[in-house]
Amino acid sequence: MDKVVTSAAEAVAGLTDGMTVTVGGFGLSGIPTVLIEEVLRQGATGLQVVSNNCGVDGAGLGLLLNGRRISRVIASYVGENKEFARQYLSGELEVELTPQGTLAEKMRSAGAGIPAFYTPTGVGSQVSEGGLPWLYDTEGNVIKTSEPKEKRSYTVRDVTRDYVLEESIFADFGLIHAKKGDRHGNLVFHQSARNFNPLCAMAANIAVAEVEELVEPGDLDPDEVHLPGIYVQRVLALTPEQVAAKDIEKRTTRPRPTTKEA
Repeated sequence: MDKVVTSAAEAVAGLTDGMTVTVGGFGLSGIPTVLIEEVLRQGATGLQVVSNNCGVDGAGLGLLLNGRRISRVIASYVGENKEFARQYLSGELEVELTPQGTLAEKMRSAGAGIPAFYTPTGVGSQVSEGGLPWLYDTEGNVIKTSEPKEKRSYTVRDVTRDYVLEESIFADFGLIHAKKGDRHGNLVFHQSARNFNPLCAMAANIAVAEVEELVEPGDLDPDEVHLPGIYVQRVLALTPEQVAAKDIEKRTTRPRPTTKEA
């Protein structure tokens, strides 16, 4: 039951070329920085990454983008990374944009063993009708688009409407970051980091959690646990220096008020 590994290299052992990898966090908040950096050092390429977004230039998943390690991205937001846009529009990167709530449910449902589900989100748009540009060529022409999805009509609380069929995402690896965890893999997340990290673990065959604070089994109150250890296969305890090294996505400041001399 002791799932603690001694190094980042051991944490991502077995992650190979072409795998599907879910990555937790939102922008640079709650991202598994140490694990991402280890994947960069380790060298796996052609990865299909599933994450809310793809980081920013030079940080987070932006590191893997710059290293040409990612071939396909499934995300809901991609507006903070110029290199991402360049690779996408020049035909170097395939991108599947997905509504944020649908993306979350695609991972949660995978963790529950559900292969697909119906949702009203995206009905009547290119999400359901097809035609979203997934891949460009080097000349800027769209060469691959999304296919139309199956739709069905359901009556829910006396309201009949169309729903679109969405397939769940079953990943090979999941890389996540937690505020606290025990040796059994039970995890506690800090505030908004709880949004996507648990789901990224649930969808993965092998979920790896880097934790800021490692505690012993029994130290966590059961009501405190956000994600039970059944979904986590490996735990990496971060050093104080690694915990402190957190980037800020957008720094907004204002001039200090001037002080009058006495």
